[in-house]
Amino acid sequence: MKKLMMMAMMLVASATAFAGDSDAFKALKKSLKGLGYAEAEALVKSSIDQLANAQEKAAAYNMLVDLAYDAFNKQSTIVTENQLAAQMGQQEKPVDNELMSTSAYNALLMAIECDKYDQQPNEKGKISPKYADKNAQRLWVQPRNQLVNAGQEAVQAKDNATARKYWQMFAESDAAPLFKNSDREFQKAYFGQVARFAAVFAYQDKDMAKAVELCDIAMKDSAEYEGCLNLKLEILGSELKSREDSLNYINQLKDIYAEHQTDGVMEKLYNMYTMTGDKAAAEKVLDDKLAVDPNNFVALADKGLGILNDDPAKASEYLKKAAELKPDNAAIQTYAGTAISIHAQNTEDPAQKKALYTEAIKYYDKAKELDPDRLNSNWGYNRYNAYYNLYGEDAPETKQAEADSK
Repeated sequence: MKKLMMMAMMLVASATAFAGDSDAFKALKKSLKGLGYAEAEALVKSSIDQLANAQEKAAAYNMLVDLAYDAFNKQSTIVTENQLAAQMGQQEKPVDNELMSTSAYNALLMAIECDKYDQQPNEKGKISPKYADKNAQRLWVQPRNQLVNAGQEAVQAKDNATARKYWQMFAESDAAPLFKNSDREFQKAYFGQVARFAAVFAYQDKDMAKAVELCDIAMKDSAEYEGCLNLKLEILGSELKSREDSLNYINQLKDIYAEHQTDGVMEKLYNMYTMTGDKAAAEKVLDDKLAVDPNNFVALADKGLGILNDDPAKASEYLKKAAELKPDNAAIQTYAGTAISIHAQNTEDPAQKKALYTEAIKYYDKAKELDPDRLNSNWGYNRYNAYYNLYGEDAPETKQAEADSK
């Protein structure tokens, strides 16, 4: 008798632990039969909170993945068959490209949602994903490639909203945990570019948070790193309306600079400190950089320009060094010449003054050689002024410099 009672208790415990599908899930599965994707999606979303656990929710979303993928695969198969038919001169079947693209998008969207629940512990406290491997395998290449093509077609049709939708999903799915182990070799040639365009479209839509997120994704591509970092800085600084906004932006820049030690971020941080009147902090940004990299062109140029009026002699040292680092840069040659000229103006000793103007003219002449049409450097009047002070008003060199400045 005691043995029978123990067996009964074990059966009850077993039935409790392995009760099977909940009534809500059974009803959902039954209701989904025969529905199209849109109706099925609406039903799953309205029923999801009634399901018993994460495993049932994962299963519900995976049924949507199956629906969407089957629709995508049907059209994709027709495309493949048409390629063979074209080679054999046979009639091709119609392809619903819009359905194929929408289905690829939906399959990826629902698979990512499915994976959130699929990765949660089951009733035994173990994480045993049921759908991850299959979904990652079937969705990673062809459906995502379809999103790239669909986005390109949308751009050509001047439908940026649709292009953003598809390209954003392409970029975001790369970052999804579902695809963490997928081979990314096939997308290397265009991944960063597609993600960058998605970021640009989000920026144009004034969806700043998403634009920044997409920039971070695109920056994983080394070819897009610098351009997307600069775009991120532009986005973050695009809506500064108060001092508080500026100070918040400075804090963002400090965090970004700590992670990305690039000249562009450094200069942006320096400029923001300068704009808000924190001269000491601005100088420290440049001094810290020059302490570890004495030949940093950007820091040298900004340092020299920042003290040009207060200490032209010291400024000329920084700017001349920067000019040596980039001898083909007309603008920095002009700035170096200007710093030396201002130093000359402040000098009483005639011999030293003459030597300084002579030196300044060398930099101005170099700028003129590099940029004769003054497209990137306005050397004209400053060069003429240096000639005037060195040779006098009536000297032929001065006259020629005056003519060059017009």
